[in-house]
Amino acid sequence: MPQLSTRHLLGIKDLTQNDIQLILETATQFKDVINRPIKKVPSLRDITIANVFFENSTRTRLSFELAEKRLSADVVNFSASGSSVKKGETLLDTVNNILAMKVDMIVMRHSSPGAPHYLSSRIPANVVNAGDGTHEHPTQALLDSFSMREKLGDLAGKRIAIIGDITHSRVALSNIFCLQKQGADVMVCGPTTLIPKHMASLGVRVSHDVREALQWCDVANVLRIQLERQQIKYFPSLREYSLYFGISRQMLDELDRPIVLMHPGPINRGVELTSDAADSPHSIILDQVENGVAVRMAVLYLLAQER
Repeated sequence: MPQLSTRHLLGIKDLTQNDIQLILETATQFKDVINRPIKKVPSLRDITIANVFFENSTRTRLSFELAEKRLSADVVNFSASGSSVKKGETLLDTVNNILAMKVDMIVMRHSSPGAPHYLSSRIPANVVNAGDGTHEHPTQALLDSFSMREKLGDLAGKRIAIIGDITHSRVALSNIFCLQKQGADVMVCGPTTLIPKHMASLGVRVSHDVREALQWCDVANVLRIQLERQQIKYFPSLREYSLYFGISRQMLDELDRPIVLMHPGPINRGVELTSDAADSPHSIILDQVENGVAVRMAVLYLLAQER
């Protein structure tokens, strides 16, 4: 059976084209499983997985937990808000205490970029990065690619526009790496203040005109304005952002061809997307949520084979 080239999923940057292909093909099989009347398989019944979340999460945490239970793994949930971290315990001590309870795999979200990488070099368990600061969010990029492939087939030569808060987004970086490894053409679009100056050096197009981006692309992946990460004001007001970079159903209907609309959630309705755009036939936002479970099942299953 084909195997991943790595023991951990720390970022898309570390994956090969073959790794990405293997994960997406395995996810296709697991999507069939989760649409059956009996949605569980015994693949990980001897594996214990700890979900260690140092940041708030709804979709990602639920999606991982559901994926683990669909694979029959034993699941332990850890939340920093009610833990000894508040008493000053270090990250490594926290995780080593969890591992002492014979945990095989750690799924971790942390506000510090590189935290999963730090951990993976110091513990024997497999580590899955569920988002580290503004760095990477590999499973989101994989599920986004899976969702695009369902709609468009092979992504080689397809045009993907990532629109919104690029500076504070870990989703943007992971998506850029993942799409480029599949041969897609990528554009980032947003206000000048929300696009890092190094973006062009990654081989992506840069635009500050949302209508130009929509006219160019096959898929618009719209990102949330992350006010909680912004220490200073990057634009005058949400109303002004919406006026210049918000996407409405009318804008989508006026394009000369249909495009696919995506969003990793949670949506700020009326800011980056109007409700009639988010709920339109262009949108595959709920498909992304469903596909997230299948993709995370594939990642956990394939990493467990490395044990």
